[in-house]
Amino acid sequence: MVRITETLIRQRAEHNNCEIFSLEEISLHQQEIERIEHIDKWCRDLKIVYFQNNLIPKIGGFICLTENVGRLKKLEYLNLALNNIERIENLDGCEFLKKLDLTVNFVGELTSVESLKHNVHLHELFLVGNPCCEFDGYRKFVIATLPQLKSLDGKEITRSEQIQALQDYPVVQQRVVEQQQAYILKRAKEKHVLQKNLEEKENNKLDHGQNTENKQSNSNGEDDKDQKNVDEDEMNRKFWEEPTQYTPESRLEVHRHIEKIRKFKDKDKNWNKQKPRRTLITSEGRVLNVNEPKIDFTLTDDEENYQFVLDLAVYRHMDTSLLDIDVQPTYVRVMVKRKVFQLVLPEEVKPDSSSAKRSQTTGHLLVTMPKTQEMVKAKPKSTSRTRSATSTKPHPHVTRTIQDNEKLEVDPSKHLSIDLSNIVTERKSVAQGPLKFQQQKMRERNSADFQDNPEVPPLMD
Repeated sequence: MVRITETLIRQRAEHNNCEIFSLEEISLHQQEIERIEHIDKWCRDLKIVYFQNNLIPKIGGFICLTENVGRLKKLEYLNLALNNIERIENLDGCEFLKKLDLTVNFVGELTSVESLKHNVHLHELFLVGNPCCEFDGYRKFVIATLPQLKSLDGKEITRSEQIQALQDYPVVQQRVVEQQQAYILKRAKEKHVLQKNLEEKENNKLDHGQNTENKQSNSNGEDDKDQKNVDEDEMNRKFWEEPTQYTPESRLEVHRHIEKIRKFKDKDKNWNKQKPRRTLITSEGRVLNVNEPKIDFTLTDDEENYQFVLDLAVYRHMDTSLLDIDVQPTYVRVMVKRKVFQLVLPEEVKPDSSSAKRSQTTGHLLVTMPKTQEMVKAKPKSTSRTRSATSTKPHPHVTRTIQDNEKLEVDPSKHLSIDLSNIVTERKSVAQGPLKFQQQKMRERNSADFQDNPEVPPLMD
């Protein structure tokens, strides 16, 4: 039985940052829940609750205990469609309840809608798919019993329809009560028959289990497993082919059967996982070649670059995250969807310098593995040669020799002193446009016609 836990509530409260104390809306549909507990203590501010397609048998089981109903006073919308509810109860404490959905349940006691009289804000009610909907006068009885309703089963209630229902209420009520009593007797018989059939099935299972144990003592493990699979398939086929009525008990039985099949498959998967793995390295340390994924490959010896190149024909559209590569000095191992591909290398390689990449066109996996021992080739010796410069005429005392590194030899006796007077060249005249301006020459202070008057202060540069 699946039960409500704080972890489950927090997982469903992602839209509220996983905070449950201030949660106003929660959806716990299709969780196979049979009883909901603690939710009125953890989430007192709930306004919208979705619990459709579960196995809840009572509305009282939804809100814990009857005396704690008043704790969800802010609840406005409650969806309990596709459950095992047979009676409407324990909702009078939800003062602000506006919409109640009980579609496709097993409500046969139509008079139980009287418990909703205290929900004065209830405007929408859905009872489609319940046995009570087949009662003669069903709609008139509900409209007359709950005058606050504005819509029933998605159909608007008109004023004239409400007046007519109130006028016919005494007759309709008597008729509904008679049909309801007949339905209750029918349900009691159904429960008795279902209980009897359930006991017979349990006895048959016990006999079948004893026969199976006797067969196991006379057979080996593999034959026993195959026989067990055949028996399970036969029981599963008979279960789904057996005709049955749609009742709360049949829904629970289907749920139990599906859960049993699921556990059996999980157990079978675990058994398969426990199979001994393929031997990759023998006890003597010898590495084996393995190709579990059965894919094509080529190993190329690139002598020029001193490396091995493994081309593995991986499936083109397979995600790269499903590949795991392990390069060792003497072998390479690639996991392809948990299947082992292992290849022994002719020579040792450098795992740290190895690289892997995938082709964008073919999807192949290329693993490059440099070798540890590289072949050393002798290089030809370089010879010196002398050549003369052809662009300019060489100085007779300068000899130019060209080897691997060219050097220029200059006679030290020919070194000249540096002439600083020619570092700055004389400025030329400046011309612009059609007119030419001649820069005037400054008179030199040491010229012959220069006279120095000591009374005149010196000019500032």
